[in-house]
Amino acid sequence: MRILNTVPRTVRIAEVTAENEQVKTFVLDVSLGAKPGQFVMLWIPGLNEKPFSVALDDGKQMHIAIAAVGPFSLALHELMAGNTVGIRGPFGKGFECEDGQRIAMLAGGYGAAPLYFFAHEAVGRGCKVDFIVGARRKDLLLFTDRIYGLGVKLHVATDDGSEGHQGYNTEILVDLIGEVDLIATCGPELMMAKAAEMARGAGIKAQISVERYMKCGFGVCGNCVVDGLGVPTCVSGPVMSLEEVAGVEDFGKYHRDALGVKHNF
Repeated sequence: MRILNTVPRTVRIAEVTAENEQVKTFVLDVSLGAKPGQFVMLWIPGLNEKPFSVALDDGKQMHIAIAAVGPFSLALHELMAGNTVGIRGPFGKGFECEDGQRIAMLAGGYGAAPLYFFAHEAVGRGCKVDFIVGARRKDLLLFTDRIYGLGVKLHVATDDGSEGHQGYNTEILVDLIGEVDLIATCGPELMMAKAAEMARGAGIKAQISVERYMKCGFGVCGNCVVDGLGVPTCVSGPVMSLEEVAGVEDFGKYHRDALGVKHNF
């Protein structure tokens, strides 16, 4: 068993790219051997430490797409190339595929970043990928140019119809579900719950990224334990199989905050 890197190391930010009004991609001068779907903990001394999915680890550098949604991520957005951050990981279970599979990847919002990493790996294994990405409007779509550049079939959905299909991205999945071997999904939980329901009804395998409040990253603190299975998603997830998710009582219903208080989706 590989020993996880549980102590932060300081790494240099090589590049920062503004993806849209909410998201920036940080390229770090480090490779931790991360796999698609895994996450790392980023640390700003004196402020906090938070988990983020990996958008790419190419063996030389690591890419992480970060949305400015709170004090910590806003502070990250103030950093520039040449600044440093603390990092540890990678943690958790990621997405997996077999050679030559046909895969539907369903991404909502920021979920496009880790699924881009998975598509990058899947294409290298001869898989045929239909990548479905959704957002509220065109200017909030994430990584579409990168995804298209992989040679996959890209499908776009926006709530307002400003790009691609007007409506939910799961409506695109309806037309593809009978043609795929696997559904991989990351994004809003209600979207993923719908995809899980569709996969179950069609008898198709699915891998689902279950996001919970993660603090330690390696199963000690208990913050990200899910009801039902009673397992920490930082170790038994974030990516879970359809069968595993069926045993998560809170999936698609509610999640808990840092204090353990329930919040309905």
